[in-house]
Amino acid sequence: MLSVNTYEKEFLQLLKKISQYEQAINVMYWDMRTGAPKKGEEYRSEAIGQLSADVFQMRTSKRMKELLDALSEQKENLPHDTQKAVEEAKKEYELNSKIPEDEFKEYTTLTSKAESVWEEAKTSSDFSLFSPYLEKIIDFKKRFITYWGYEGHPYNALLDLYEPGVTVKTLDALFSELRESIVPLVQKIADSPQKPDTSFVNKHFPKERQRELCHFFLAELGYDFHAGRLDETVHPFQITISPGDARVTTAYNESDFRSAVFGTIHECGHAIYEQNIDEALSGTNLSEGASMGVHESQSLFYENFIGRHPGFWKRYFYKIKEASPEQFQGVTAEAFYRAVNESKPSLIRIDADELTYPLHIMIRYEIEKAIFSGEVSVEDLPKLWNEKYEAYLGITPPDDAKGILQDVHWSGGDFGYFPSYALGYMYAAQLRANMLEDLPAFDQLIENGEFQPIKKWLTDHVHVHGKRKKPLEIMKAATGEELNVRYLISYLEEKYTNLYL
Repeated sequence: MLSVNTYEKEFLQLLKKISQYEQAINVMYWDMRTGAPKKGEEYRSEAIGQLSADVFQMRTSKRMKELLDALSEQKENLPHDTQKAVEEAKKEYELNSKIPEDEFKEYTTLTSKAESVWEEAKTSSDFSLFSPYLEKIIDFKKRFITYWGYEGHPYNALLDLYEPGVTVKTLDALFSELRESIVPLVQKIADSPQKPDTSFVNKHFPKERQRELCHFFLAELGYDFHAGRLDETVHPFQITISPGDARVTTAYNESDFRSAVFGTIHECGHAIYEQNIDEALSGTNLSEGASMGVHESQSLFYENFIGRHPGFWKRYFYKIKEASPEQFQGVTAEAFYRAVNESKPSLIRIDADELTYPLHIMIRYEIEKAIFSGEVSVEDLPKLWNEKYEAYLGITPPDDAKGILQDVHWSGGDFGYFPSYALGYMYAAQLRANMLEDLPAFDQLIENGEFQPIKKWLTDHVHVHGKRKKPLEIMKAATGEELNVRYLISYLEEKYTNLYL
């Protein structure tokens, strides 16, 4: 019988090989989304499908099972990080081994193609182009759920992929409490006479100037350009190729600079998280964020608690004016701050203000629940989407592009992901409340452009751990309590009362 050290060495080598395959897949995915020739997309999708199938085979191989069994028996003799890596690999094995390999390959190839079709459908605002792909993706997901099994609601199986331990029951309770506070406040703001002047927001802002501005803000906030880059895409995203390569993308809108500026700051939060995970975890399955909710907590922290902070614009409004001087002639920093924090119902999730943003997530959550409980068919989704926007926000999308086709997630099969955005917002508010105790000069630090202490606090409490800890373990260690939605409610009530009431 081999020694535990020998098993551990082989196991870690296998994890490193998997991570190297994933690097190649991620480079190909990034290339597809940032300008690869259209004629090559089908071949690229097939290549991604094959490499993903190879990774799937490694994760579910007989040898992986043997290594996991041997190491699980000797768990107490393993270093802490290896113990956690074994636990993570075992969970992946148990999920993936239940899916036939040929089905997984077919599914991966399908989702690679579907994203390009989604782009085309969004550009032409035609859901019918995308719906056949979406129907197949949903069928695959429903089949996978039957392989995995679930307790309670079938949607719980998908939630666990992104936010371990969170269930429909948990979300229903959290969202209900949040909705009861948000909806009346939205109505009060709608009735308030204190509306900001936003007349200067939608004037022409050249793309190149926006690009320069986004590079500037990334550098100021602490993004390491030696370990990443900024590119343009249809839908902003951050992707990690390796511990030394965490890339950011954004989308430019010359009629609304806010999309690129705040979208870039949002993705910056994701990237700074990835750039500061403990290097000792490199090449393992722990070298990534603890969950999608924890990841979103970092992007939303940077976007909202820093990027929309009044002190941020006291310091950096001059930079915006330099980039588009005619647009902001006669505008003060205070007026600018109020304008970029305007709250009103809007159609596009990524452009939504802080207050109404959670309502966008609740809409998607309720639709996804309905899909996987069999209450709605794909052909009915646009109608259901529009009805929920009217019910929650009082507005109806004029077309598919501004409605059901606005988000990329479903084309990649990422059902169960959306609730992470709202959970991340809750995590972020709770982390902020505790950070203020350790950094009472938080507001002044932002106004001075001194982001290093804030970044260090987040790194020490969140980033460095990677997947060593589960989401709620990170929150308990950082804040001393379980997830508490009241921190977010208090933040929103205080901010928007000051702005509007």
